[in-house]
Amino acid sequence: MDGMDDAGPSSPAVRASAPDGLAETARETERPGAGGEAGRKPAPGFGPIVSGRRPCEGGGAARHHAGGGSARSQAARQPSQRFDRTDPQPSRRYAALDLGTNNCRLLVAEPRGHGYRVVDAFSRIIRLGEGVSGCGQLGAPAMDRAMEALEVCARKLDHARVDRFRLIATEACRMAANGKAFVERVRREIGLDLEIVSRETEARLAVAGCSTLIDRGAEGVVLFDIGGGSSEIVWVDLSGRHRLKGVAITRCIRAWTSLPVGVVSLAERHGGVEVDVGTFEAMVDDVSCLLARLDHGGALDQVVGRGRVHLLGTSGTVTTLAGVHLGLERYDRRRVDGTWLHEQDVDAMIGRILAMPFHERVANPCIGADRADLVLAGCAILEAIRRRWPCRRLRVADRGLREGILMELMAQDRTARPAAGSAPSGSSA
Repeated sequence: MDGMDDAGPSSPAVRASAPDGLAETARETERPGAGGEAGRKPAPGFGPIVSGRRPCEGGGAARHHAGGGSARSQAARQPSQRFDRTDPQPSRRYAALDLGTNNCRLLVAEPRGHGYRVVDAFSRIIRLGEGVSGCGQLGAPAMDRAMEALEVCARKLDHARVDRFRLIATEACRMAANGKAFVERVRREIGLDLEIVSRETEARLAVAGCSTLIDRGAEGVVLFDIGGGSSEIVWVDLSGRHRLKGVAITRCIRAWTSLPVGVVSLAERHGGVEVDVGTFEAMVDDVSCLLARLDHGGALDQVVGRGRVHLLGTSGTVTTLAGVHLGLERYDRRRVDGTWLHEQDVDAMIGRILAMPFHERVANPCIGADRADLVLAGCAILEAIRRRWPCRRLRVADRGLREGILMELMAQDRTARPAAGSAPSGSSA
């Protein structure tokens, strides 16, 4: 919650001290937050994912604009002037947009080795899914907030002149009765073609985006993304697969699930301003009931019981806990991303935030007014996950779907790079 204004395309890039040298990162306009989204229908239990490489939904990168006419769409479809068609390894520019229940985020980057350098970034809390769990519709104020944020993203995409991109919408648009109509409005009024992706795709992208934070010495990882209206949980089975890196780690996905609960929907149900221990435990119980139906065979329980599995969290909840744990006076992604928290650290931080009255949560630089009524709902979801699969260590990821999109697009181009003199693939994969 750094209070910066919308960062322009000239925002300086700063070297990230992220684990595994994940290239560079640009300053984001607002600190990244909870990603993932809302749901109203019960999600199935753990469902297997077929191993191997799968193409992106919708044929890869989403189109910037489906129809012709606007200057924005025409500019986006033109090959970038930086693209040298005679260079067998041209410098390409990629973009990923994630429109979620709580946040709208954009990332623009250029490849650097097996990572990338972030050129521009944007993140804004919009609460698109506000009230969806109750009425099943996206509200007019929420849609207006999202439209304003998407206008900023469209301007950034125009200026960046990206070569490939993917623009996704998640649970709020999946579950709302008027979600598809809203996506059509975005296409018509702003010129962005949003792709409503499945929960399975969300789970895979989260793993791809966080792959460099997985402890290669672990037997497995329970990755979770606590979102605004849903929470994705993925079991990454590393037994015998330690040599896989990057997006190839997605081949190790043993099972996944999507819970129909997130920070927005849970806070709306129980309240997020005045939260005492009783309210907090009621939220934990709600989530625990959903988790109790999972992993009927007990295979994951057995692996966790051997002590060689760690949690990996990608959400505003875990980044907030890490920021509070580190005592940051201002949220700093470079210090948070990749931080290890031991179980006693998590216990202490949840207890500390639970003891804070609302005004103290608002005043905390790693929580702020935008998250003060949501952070304890996120802590309750995390606590339910920890009680279900008690792992001694939790790694914090300030990355997720956007990074997964970029990693997948770049990996596709590395394996299918056009020969010298051939035309670029354009903005649609």
